[in-house]
Amino acid sequence: MESKKALVDRENPDITVKRQCELLGIPRSSYYAKGKPKGFTEEEERAMKIMDEAHAENSYYGARSHMNNLAKNGIRFGRHHVARLMEHMGIRSTAPQPKTSTPAKKHPKIPYLLRGLPIRFPNQVWATDITYVPLGRGHVYLSAIIDLYSRFIVGWRLHDTIEAEEAVVCMENTIERRGCPAISNSDQGSTYTAQCYIDCLNRHNVRQSMDGVRRWADNVFIERWFRNLKHDCIYQTEYKNMRELRHVIAEYVEKYNFRRIHSSLDYATPAEWYFSGLNAINLPDNKGMNLAA
Repeated sequence: MESKKALVDRENPDITVKRQCELLGIPRSSYYAKGKPKGFTEEEERAMKIMDEAHAENSYYGARSHMNNLAKNGIRFGRHHVARLMEHMGIRSTAPQPKTSTPAKKHPKIPYLLRGLPIRFPNQVWATDITYVPLGRGHVYLSAIIDLYSRFIVGWRLHDTIEAEEAVVCMENTIERRGCPAISNSDQGSTYTAQCYIDCLNRHNVRQSMDGVRRWADNVFIERWFRNLKHDCIYQTEYKNMRELRHVIAEYVEKYNFRRIHSSLDYATPAEWYFSGLNAINLPDNKGMNLAA
């Protein structure tokens, strides 16, 4: 179904979307299902770009702060309007909140497995998330997966919808290339409570973990990487289309993984910790990162 939906060309001047769906044998309603781009106005796209840049600089901004910042840029949206755009973009204030994200309805409660767990080797725990990326007058999405032991970006995928199937493809491709983690952690968003994503982890015997209420910092490593990517790369680089953006991100990931040293890694690169950890038989106890509550 998803592969057929990808064949529908909304810009085709000769064949309507309705007729294309009929020819492909798919219901038109499924093409417009949740996750398909909603057709944001030009002002909303401009607002989201401003909000994304502000979030990269000031991650503690909530809807009210973003609303006031937009007003300074000539865009006057109400707080609830801004909050809806933030929800679509997947950004939230890093200040402690009563609720950090909303799980999809009718999906099982996923336990949080990282409390007090020492992270002592690569592929023990991965963290994953999705972020908004501006592109021309619109936007796309970036899924990424980070190894918590080494901070190594084990996988990423650029896509133009926010459907859960995209997160599944990202995870499947990463597992095929890097092997299976013991645990995969994410926020409580509907992407990661979707049954197709849960089934993906179950197929590979990966234990699923989700951030709990008031546990906003649990996915801090992948969220911090997103902010660094945008601040150091995306907002400093010109790109015209998805192919060029993919190349820009690939270059940044290669630099981050293999050339950028980290003080928290004893001034080594993520790649050095990741691959040496995979080859090591015994890791020194003092190299474990403890996520104690």
